[in-house]
Amino acid sequence: METSMTDHWERFQELNRKISGYEEAVNLLSWDLRTGAPKKGMDTRSETLGMLSTEAFKLQTSPEMGKLLDELSKPELQELLSDLDRRMVHEARKQYELNQSVPAERFQEYTVLAAKSESMWEDAKKDNDFTGFEPFLTAIVAFKQEFIDYWGVKDTRYDTLLDMYEPDMTVKELDQVFDRLRARLVPLAQKIEESSHKPESGFLNQLFDKSQQEKFGLFILEQMGYDFEAGRLDESVHPFATGLNTGDVRITTHYLQDEVTSAVFSSLHEGGHALYEQNVAKELERTPLAGGTSMGIHESQSRLWENMIGRSRSFWKRYFRDLQQHFPEQFAQVDEHSFYLAVNRVENSLIRIEADELTYNLHIIIRYEMEKMLFNEGLEVKDLPEVWNEKYKEYLGIMPPNDSLGVLQDVHWSGGDFGYFASYSLGNMYAAQFMNTMRSEIPDMDALIEDGNLIPIKKWLTDKVYRYGKSETPAEIILRVTGEPLNPDYLAEYLENKYKEIYQLS
Repeated sequence: METSMTDHWERFQELNRKISGYEEAVNLLSWDLRTGAPKKGMDTRSETLGMLSTEAFKLQTSPEMGKLLDELSKPELQELLSDLDRRMVHEARKQYELNQSVPAERFQEYTVLAAKSESMWEDAKKDNDFTGFEPFLTAIVAFKQEFIDYWGVKDTRYDTLLDMYEPDMTVKELDQVFDRLRARLVPLAQKIEESSHKPESGFLNQLFDKSQQEKFGLFILEQMGYDFEAGRLDESVHPFATGLNTGDVRITTHYLQDEVTSAVFSSLHEGGHALYEQNVAKELERTPLAGGTSMGIHESQSRLWENMIGRSRSFWKRYFRDLQQHFPEQFAQVDEHSFYLAVNRVENSLIRIEADELTYNLHIIIRYEMEKMLFNEGLEVKDLPEVWNEKYKEYLGIMPPNDSLGVLQDVHWSGGDFGYFASYSLGNMYAAQFMNTMRSEIPDMDALIEDGNLIPIKKWLTDKVYRYGKSETPAEIILRVTGEPLNPDYLAEYLENKYKEIYQLS
């Protein structure tokens, strides 16, 4: 590089390292807040999070960053950069242009509020107290509406939020994808409902020792290739994964005494997120390209490991005996095939994270429609419980008995993550498409799983997805890996084939 170019580039990298350092500190403090920090320290901790987040925000949107991006975006200097370096500049400019009009003091106020709101949500969920939580959520929504005006309204206000989690995704496109998926899944659900072949699942609802659940979860994570020298497993109200850096990616789960599979599948789910973050190429560390490219692609990895591998027949042919060893009394009269059928039963349920693969997408559509109502149609926060209950009655035929099992069940809205939920169904679609390609390139995949050899799957995903971080867009990744754009038919076909066999459908 020329001398002036080298100076610009080194300063750009230095700013990014500082931003990354602040973000790591924020993520660590947030992780601590959600995994057992003393309640009396919440207010001070929230203020600290706000201050540190704002310092990173100021660097991202500083006049110096703007000048560096202008210089590095000049055609004559772009020619001197590698493709990867140009992508770094592009990603930094995107964040700069998005946020430069947001007043730093408003950003800080919002960050402090979000940290407090997440802690208040934990109490509200435990106490079934939506009324006490409502002022926090109302303030969060008001901030988001204000920020949409700063960021710029796309086709709709909600489109602006969608783009935060899935770049270039729109309400128009997502409505079409959901409609296409619904057209295949609703008839399938009806056939399952009419089938006389219902898997027995009562043996899942016994008493299961928490320490044994934890041991089995740790074992499965190790089998997946999760690096415990670069992460750890903890407990939280709502399972999550957080990447501090590629050498420190932490996950949490929760343990239900009367439902052993909850912790098993949440560990697989968060483990999928963690494998992505742990295996981003080292050269992207402390750059704008570190981390997953979108939440849709991120969720494709968590849903792939949780369901398409973790609920497969091959998986339980290998791992049921290990689970049985941890709970010999509970599963003494259960065989692996019965267990496989039980964990793949389809039934309308209240809780999203406990839902089967088929009805899970209906849980997402409910949240997606409610978020559109909030930001595009004027739905008020105070009316969320009523609308939530109506939609659960309409889509799933069940009515939540209380708000803890209803509108308060998810952490996402408390932290302002509006636009996120659609990523879960997008993740299911991406995952099915990835799996279709993976099976063609690893023809003995079922045999590998049955042998307990999951590492070739992790290696394939690392080579195809993980290592790229944000250096490619979601559209670029799915096209490069599978040879075609996102296609929801792969998910529909996967579910149809799986459940036709389980429920003996014609």
